[in-house]
Amino acid sequence: MFGRGPPKKSDNTKFYEILGVPKTASPEDLKKAYKKAAIKNHPDKGGDPEKFKELAQAYEVLSDPEKREIYDEYGEDALKEGMGGGGGGGHDPFDIFSSFFGGSPFGGGGSSRGRRQRRGEDVVHPLKVSLEDLYLGTTKKLSLSRNALCSKCNGKGSKSGASMKCGGCQGTGMKVTMRQLGPGMIQQMQHACNECKGTGETINDRDRCPQCKGDKVVPEKKVLEVNVEKGMLHSQKITFEGQADEAPDTVTGDIVFVIQQKEHPKFKRKGEDLFVEHTLSLTEALCGFSFVLTHLDGRNLLIKSNPGEVVKPDSYKAISDEGMPIYQRPFMKGKLYIHFTVEFPDSLSPDQTKALESVLPKPSTTQLSDMEIDECEETTLHDVNIEDEMRRKAQAQREAYDDEDDDDDHPGGAQRVQCAQQ
Repeated sequence: MFGRGPPKKSDNTKFYEILGVPKTASPEDLKKAYKKAAIKNHPDKGGDPEKFKELAQAYEVLSDPEKREIYDEYGEDALKEGMGGGGGGGHDPFDIFSSFFGGSPFGGGGSSRGRRQRRGEDVVHPLKVSLEDLYLGTTKKLSLSRNALCSKCNGKGSKSGASMKCGGCQGTGMKVTMRQLGPGMIQQMQHACNECKGTGETINDRDRCPQCKGDKVVPEKKVLEVNVEKGMLHSQKITFEGQADEAPDTVTGDIVFVIQQKEHPKFKRKGEDLFVEHTLSLTEALCGFSFVLTHLDGRNLLIKSNPGEVVKPDSYKAISDEGMPIYQRPFMKGKLYIHFTVEFPDSLSPDQTKALESVLPKPSTTQLSDMEIDECEETTLHDVNIEDEMRRKAQAQREAYDDEDDDDDHPGGAQRVQCAQQ
């Protein structure tokens, strides 16, 4: 009985050429080359499926030290004959690709072969918080309901773990229906299969999991602690990764809380700054003022004017480091702006007028003589709300414009007059 001799040498450079590396390439060089070429040639990105398969086969052999040694010595045929524990390319090319990325680098969709996991939807909740909460920071405990994989059947839906291909959709999870819209016009619609609920699988009634009843998931209550940090902004998001509804063969989506800042009766926020309104009497504006402002953290701030300072109407004053904390730099704060409104008296008595004239600066305008006054026309001033006035004028202009449009729509009247004149 004669033994079989060593295999004949065959091409041992093909796999290196496929990956675009020299025969001296290190394991790290092989990884980089495969990763770059596989992403470029992935079928989901419009690449060539055969090229993608060749890349996986080449990397599978060259990344295994034993198979690489046999390939370098005897070529691909030796691997096909069973040396090195089996032929090259025995693994699924998509599985090899997934081992690099833990799924897909292209997003959550399914692959053209249905092997990659799709990504579940994110669940978004608004989170209403007060301005005090955003100033001081707070933690809120929220109870949520979600679907979790059944622990009894591990999300299989059956006691045995087996399932059958759905006969209604032939395992695709989708059905296509045709509808005739008219002569020669047909509409094609695609929708989830109602028999398997889009899973492509059915489970024998006797084999259904007693806990989830074949649904593969069960409802679950979950309590999340949401940490609202100092200085967070309106519409800022707080994300809990992988905490949304679970489903078989699905990458679990995120739960996202979106901060909704509630209106504050006293303070207004603009970024890292705070604004507050304060009304002064005319006496306070001219002679000085002091008042206490309770801040968002309960501290009482003494606000007072400088000696001899006059505050003009519609003016602003700023206090540094009393605004909002800056997000992730809570020891730094913006400014607190105070907008002053001056309240004037409705009228003055003659004695009050004389007293004010005696202490206030003299009018800068030239005094008119009696003769000059006689040559002028006397007028009467009356109070007016300028916003109401402008609103009323705008309404009158719109009505006049509408009347012009009505005239343009009925030109016949002008023609009749013209004919009568002829």
